Amino acid sequence: MKYLIGIDGGGTKSKCVITDFELNPLYEVTGGPSNFLMLGTDKVAETILSLIIQCVNHLNINYENISSIVLGTTGGGRRNDAEELERAITHLAAHKRIPLKDFHVESDARIALEGAFSGKPGSILIAGTGSIMFGKDRSGNIHRVGGFGRFIGDEGGGFRLGQKGLRFVAKEFDGRASKTLMTALLKEKFKIDSPENLITEIYRNNFDIASVAPLVIEAAEKGDKPAQTIIESEADELILHIDSMRKKLKEKKFYLALIGSLITTENYYSFRFREKVVQKFDDVIIKDAENPPEIGAAIMARQIAQ
Repeated sequence: MKYLIGIDGGGTKSKCVITDFELNPLYEVTGGPSNFLMLGTDKVAETILSLIIQCVNHLNINYENISSIVLGTTGGGRRNDAEELERAITHLAAHKRIPLKDFHVESDARIALEGAFSGKPGSILIAGTGSIMFGKDRSGNIHRVGGFGRFIGDEGGGFRLGQKGLRFVAKEFDGRASKTLMTALLKEKFKIDSPENLITEIYRNNFDIASVAPLVIEAAEKGDKPAQTIIESEADELILHIDSMRKKLKEKKFYLALIGSLITTENYYSFRFREKVVQKFDDVIIKDAENPPEIGAAIMARQIAQ
């Protein structure tokens, strides 16, 4: 019997599943983070190989029976970086006398896309700390919108909401703008109550700017005009992502799966975003993902093995 392994490598934990060729999950295991751009390839290689070993040992099978393995993780979309991680893992496996064949690294968004639509055409919009959109057309071509990072992109993501919220707070501290509820919420949650505190946290203490996004959403929900301005602007940015992807895929019905707590949980931001989708488009159908990303990785592994 032949097997497939799919791995969703996250920033806080990694999920691994081993399946048969019909994609039936046979065993699942969770391990440490696998963002190799932050942790380094050696540390991540140890984590990923440990997950593979646990799968093999649990099913009591031979490594030769694993036809293909796909890991989807942050940074995997850049081929040079992906190949570096592939080499690190295969080298470690060889050192441990573990015969791995057809091990591939892909982006986390790519495996999420395959999982969401079980390999069929469709599109995913991810709005977490950052933002990116991937789509697959009827010919199997992959298209991308956004994902340019926090310096020149990530519109509609948590970092951008938090950054804009902090700008309003800074202006209020200076008297350059009217009062905003975001200032009081920032003081309550993070004890930031002065320009000096704000500057220190941002530029010396590596403050998590995206962590302010929930405060922006809360303030907007309570009627704060500056916060509502941010919500409207960033929701419009996500609408631009969708409009661009629609033109690339050229489908009569545009199936869209949403990923990321900002737009999947019930909150003021997700509500306004979904309202704008309905108002702007009559061909966009929002649907739940059919499978989790790790199954998407297994789907890609099967494609490679066939």
